[in-house]
Amino acid sequence: MQLGMIGLGRMGGNIVRRLLRDGHTAVVFDQNPAAVAALVEAGAVGASSLENLVSKLEVPRAAWVMLPAGAITEQTVQALSGLMQADDCIIDGGNSFYGDDVRRGVALREKGLHYVDVGTSGGVWGLERGYCMMIGGDKEAVDRLDPIFKTLAPGVGDIPKTPNREGRDPRAEQGYIHAGPTGAGHFVKMVHNGIEYGLMQAYAEGFDILRHANSADLPAERRFDLNMGDIAEVWRRGSVVSSWLLDLTAQALAGDEQLTDFSGYVEDSGEGRWTINAAVEEGVPATVLSAALYRRFRSREHASYADKLLSAMRKGFGGHQEPKG
Repeated sequence: MQLGMIGLGRMGGNIVRRLLRDGHTAVVFDQNPAAVAALVEAGAVGASSLENLVSKLEVPRAAWVMLPAGAITEQTVQALSGLMQADDCIIDGGNSFYGDDVRRGVALREKGLHYVDVGTSGGVWGLERGYCMMIGGDKEAVDRLDPIFKTLAPGVGDIPKTPNREGRDPRAEQGYIHAGPTGAGHFVKMVHNGIEYGLMQAYAEGFDILRHANSADLPAERRFDLNMGDIAEVWRRGSVVSSWLLDLTAQALAGDEQLTDFSGYVEDSGEGRWTINAAVEEGVPATVLSAALYRRFRSREHASYADKLLSAMRKGFGGHQEPKG
């Protein structure tokens, strides 16, 4: 299947590579000509502009926008909507606010266009591991794009089957779901990222407690000099707290237990705030997720070892580079 890709950064470029590897074709555009050239060398067709990209796509067209949420995505979707024809599809695979998706979906539907929002998780590891995808949009468009989603998804792998799932959507076991109408994909991904904040904060605080187990404030007989890297490693094996985030934590601590490359200044990319706003609108308590978000705010005033560990995890799964504070 053919796909147009706009935005060839850490995730956009690897999405294209994974598709090419499975026999799909791609037309690619980025403001950076070097990024386009690298994908052309890998087998994609390069485009010099959005107009040029649309002209090279087969009808019905499918163009995937993989850009930072906000103005640049809004402008690109608007530009594409003026270039594409009825029954074409625009896909936003970034981390847009779901309310923006709902609005765009209505506007594009009036032009006869399909709009699909894809919450995409997998970070810099997606090329090899695959991407977990939470998809919103009308059934016709989502079903048409299924070959793309199937290739990008991680597949069943060696994860044991969940009991009592007979008769349910088999795509979930492959690593992607049609969550609902336009906006539902990014809504589910938003909450996913909010949960991610809470999980990361729990690990960070736990390791901070372990690190300070030799505090001079403790009685001498209750002080312990603990090896952070070894603890992270042993928890990876058979522990109930094992996870990919713990794998990344173990990697970071094995490289430098003091985390000297991190200032402890921790960014937030917006989804955590939107998750808390949704909780408020729904009247749902979200004490852990709220505290995790506020802790990131606090890190920008006074950073701790826990904050450095948060930065290490963010770099591990998403390649995020924090400011030096």
